Amino acid sequence: MSDHATISTTAAPAAIGPYSQAVGAGSYLFLSGQIGLDPATAHVVDGGIDAQTRQVMANLSAVLGAAGLSFADVVKTTIFLIDMNDFSAVNAIYGESFEGAPPPARSTVAVAALPRGARVEIDAIALR
Repeated sequence: MSDHATISTTAAPAAIGPYSQAVGAGSYLFLSGQIGLDPATAHVVDGGIDAQTRQVMANLSAVLGAAGLSFADVVKTTIFLIDMNDFSAVNAIYGESFEGAPPPARSTVAVAALPRGARVEIDAIALR
């Protein structure tokens, strides 16, 4: 991969705007925020915050995998929630992806709304 290259995989939802799923720059991979879109249907998954968070993590995992990376390579994430009452549920599911590896630095922010009526969005930065 060059010093500045885009990453794309059909195992994660296609971008729904003018952005890339991820961009590598030097030693870093910057992953765009993922919401709970099913890559096959491009619809937000049913099942509430738990199902959406699991899909978000699966989408991030797919993009990381397309770059030859995993959650063990993630150094920073940001979680965006439309309801901070969902924090505990999101935190528990999110944590499953980092078991056995040092967890990354993280910020969690409450927002007024997310695309497509999603309840959670997570972006990440990984070190290659």
